Amino acid sequence: MKRSMVLVGVVVASFLGALSFSLSCAPPKPEPVKTGTIPDGEINPAVWGQVYPLEYDRWKMTKDPKPAGMSKYKRGYDTDKVIYDKLSQFPYLALLYHGWGFGIEYNEPRGHWYMVIDQLEIDPSRLGAGGVCLSCKTPYAVPLEKQLGPEYFKMKYIDAHALIPQEFQELGVACIECHDNRTMGLRLYHPAALKSFRFIGQDPEKMTRQELRSAVCGQCHVTYIIPRDQDMKSMDLFFPWQGSKPGDISIENIIRVIKKEPGYYQSEWGTGEWVQKVTGFKVAFIRHPEYEFYTKNSVHYQAGVACADCHMPYIRVGANKISDHDVTSPLKTNMRACQQCHTESAQWLKDRVLAHQDRTVSLMLRSGYATAVAAKLFEKVHAAQKEGKPIDPQLYEQAKDLYLEALYRVIYINAENSVGFHNPSEAGRILGDALAFAGRSEALLRQALAQAGVALPAVIDLELHKYLNNRGKKPLNYKPEQLFTDPYGNQEKLTPTPSLGITAAAAPK
Repeated sequence: MKRSMVLVGVVVASFLGALSFSLSCAPPKPEPVKTGTIPDGEINPAVWGQVYPLEYDRWKMTKDPKPAGMSKYKRGYDTDKVIYDKLSQFPYLALLYHGWGFGIEYNEPRGHWYMVIDQLEIDPSRLGAGGVCLSCKTPYAVPLEKQLGPEYFKMKYIDAHALIPQEFQELGVACIECHDNRTMGLRLYHPAALKSFRFIGQDPEKMTRQELRSAVCGQCHVTYIIPRDQDMKSMDLFFPWQGSKPGDISIENIIRVIKKEPGYYQSEWGTGEWVQKVTGFKVAFIRHPEYEFYTKNSVHYQAGVACADCHMPYIRVGANKISDHDVTSPLKTNMRACQQCHTESAQWLKDRVLAHQDRTVSLMLRSGYATAVAAKLFEKVHAAQKEGKPIDPQLYEQAKDLYLEALYRVIYINAENSVGFHNPSEAGRILGDALAFAGRSEALLRQALAQAGVALPAVIDLELHKYLNNRGKKPLNYKPEQLFTDPYGNQEKLTPTPSLGITAAAAPK
């Protein structure tokens, strides 16, 4: 009995010893294979691509045109390789932006690869703000700003651009703008974003990963203000978010900042960037406010969906799962990103998108043309004043304030790149308010002109041919085949085609 117990003990001891030996010699836990390290401050995407070749290859695909016919309203640089003119698509913009570079050449963007290239090829009038125009177009803007200080904002665009190393003078968005080179974690890079997120009480160092998957896009896909000094030289760059909070950056608060209302604007410089020629008003501008619009209580934002979930969905490349760095609209990849969450067919999902966009375009046209009518009435008011006719100053100031409320809302939605889909109910609210403000402004101006003895026709001639043809140095002309009309056919009843003046624009002399 004792002998058998001894044998059992020997066997057990041998087994435990073997197990211990095998565990101590077990292979280490698999780790991702890294093919190199990325130096601090490295901007060249090719260096990052040596470590992350799959993402780098997809990033380079932003150069390629996307299939034509996939998107109804944002055709951009598709395989038809047509440059789409937003002033021909929405002719009222040519009138409203007259006096500003956007009123000369304003195209649908071609994608991240072309961010700087588009600037180099566009009419020079668009670069009047100077070096500051590079701020969200090239990763070299950050070192230039740190090196040159305020002079970077004031110097001529072509001079600032020449300071970029020659081989990277056409480089658009790059890896360093979104990723930490050591951990590949997401982070903010641009000084304006680092400063402006704090306006809404968010510390970029403490954002969650999911918050950063939208915020890194929100470094550039936001509106921003370029304050000017008394000589109209650019002095700074910031997002007009003072008085707002996360998930509630409203158009109302943005306009309060633009108007420099106390408590909303803190700067010794002004927000006026250009003079609208039709009215003579010095006004600000609103640019691609995707982040503000999407995060303003939209359904997808409230569901926790980030920008990257839709525009950089996970894909399989061989045996690897990566975030797709060929950033584009879900419409142009047959709704693949949407079907990560939604079980419906791609066509059903696309139909829902287009339904929202059709409604938004209808309201864009309604509010845009109504605001253009008010602008032309200001032109008539100023002509009457030059003739010595008395215009009621109280009516004038009320009409001006209402007009600017309409104008900024029209600019906001026209500049936002989803045609309303990022936040359909907010698009309807903003454009509905714009239509109301413009209509009330028109009524006050008609009253003021009537009191001054100026008779007006029921329908105002917008004379769009004046603003659509012979634009810039190229020169550019109206392209009637690109015109967007009301999907529901109602706009004709409000601004009849003869009153637009686009027939003359279609046949430039």
